Amino acid sequence: MIQRIQTLYLVVVTLLMALTLIFPIAEFHVQGVDFTLSAFNLSSAHVSYSTAWMGILLVLAIAVPLVTIFLFKRRTLQIRLCAVEAVLLLGVIVFIALYYWLANRMFEGFEIEHKQLGWAAIMPVLSLILDVLAARAIFKDEVLVRSLDRIR
Repeated sequence: MIQRIQTLYLVVVTLLMALTLIFPIAEFHVQGVDFTLSAFNLSSAHVSYSTAWMGILLVLAIAVPLVTIFLFKRRTLQIRLCAVEAVLLLGVIVFIALYYWLANRMFEGFEIEHKQLGWAAIMPVLSLILDVLAARAIFKDEVLVRSLDRIR
C-alpha cells in the first residue's frame, strides 16, 4: 500500500523519529563545560546523566508507525495505532521540554551560560502533525469503504 498518502506520512514519521534518535536534541554550556542532550543521555566529556525514558519513547515512536504501515487491511486498528503514536510523540515533546527548561535544576549551583535546541527537537512536532494527517487519511479510506459496502 505504498501508493496511499497515509503510508507516505507514516514513513516520514518513522524517518523523522529515527533522526531524532540519532542526532543531538539540545546543547548546554555550563561553567565552561559543554553538555549534549541526546535520546538516551545528557552528557559531557566527564559526566553523563541517563535520559533512558525519553529514549524508550523515541524507540517506540519509531516502531509504532512502522507496524501501522503493514496493517493496511485493518484500518480501524491503524487509526488506533496512530492515536497511540500521537500520545508517544506528545510524551517525547514533554520530555524534551522538561530537560530543556528544567535544566537549571539539573545543574543546580551552576549558571547555564548558553542553551540551544538542536534541529532534532523540532522533529517530534513535525511527526505529530504528519501522524494526525495519516490518521485523517486512514479515516477517510474507512468511510469510503463503508459507503461502498452500503451500496452493495
